[in-house]
Parts: sequence; C-alpha cells; structure tokens
Amino acid sequence: MLLPKRVKYRKSHRGRRKGKAQRGHRVAFGDMGLKALEAGWITSRQIEACRVAITRKMKRDGKVWIRIFPDKPVSKKPLETRMGKGKGNPEFWVAVVKPGRIMFEVAGVSKELATEALKMASYKLPIKTKIVARPDFQ
Repeated sequence: MLLPKRVKYRKSHRGRRKGKAQRGHRVAFGDMGLKALEAGWITSRQIEACRVAITRKMKRDGKVWIRIFPDKPVSKKPLETRMGKGKGNPEFWVAVVKPGRIMFEVAGVSKELATEALKMASYKLPIKTKIVARPDFQ
C-alpha cells in the first residue's frame, strides 16, 4: 500500500473539496486514462485495489501509471470514546482528488482491453469516473 515515508506534520486538517483539478487533467504518459468527475478522498487501499484490478484484467501486459498519491493522514478516535482528550491517531492515508484529475493511465494494450481494465478499476472507487483517451490514440 502507498503511504509517505515521512511527513512534516503527523495530523492534518480535513480541508475543503471545492474547485477543479489545476494539474494532472490530461493523459500524459499512457494512451488511455481514468478521469475523476467529482471530488473525493481515495484511500491507499482503494488505489491498490484499482491497480490489482487493472493488472489482472490486462494479464500483466502493457504498462500502468498511478497518477495520485495518498499523502494526507486521516485520524480517527477509538470507538466508544468520550468527547475531548485531543485528536485521534492517524489511521489511514488518502489522496485528495478533484474533478478532472487523471488517476490511472494505461498503455501497450488494445483500446478494448484498456477500456475494460479501467472500467474494472472504476468499480473500486467511491466517486464517479470517466474513461478518456489521448486525442491521437486509435
């Protein structure tokens, strides 16, 4: 699973999920990509599940790029704990995804297989997505 080696601050604020993706909104490395249509948090487990689904569908042919990285810690307080006593400990890591962001890219396989593999990955995600291709890709 993906997580940072070290971070400047152990706990972070939740932040806002408004606005569109300023960067990473074009297919840059591969031929086809999976684009986010709404904002959300994608956990490291969900990213790993998508990666496994794509590589299994493509039968380890071609190449996969993961364009998002979970660098935001999400803390949780233990169950049945009273209010107060500070913020909970970091439980998992998320990648903040905004609309328009390309999350995964694939290359080296046919258009039909790439579409099917990215569709399998989209089932693992908690947000709406769209499959996009490079303009010059047939």
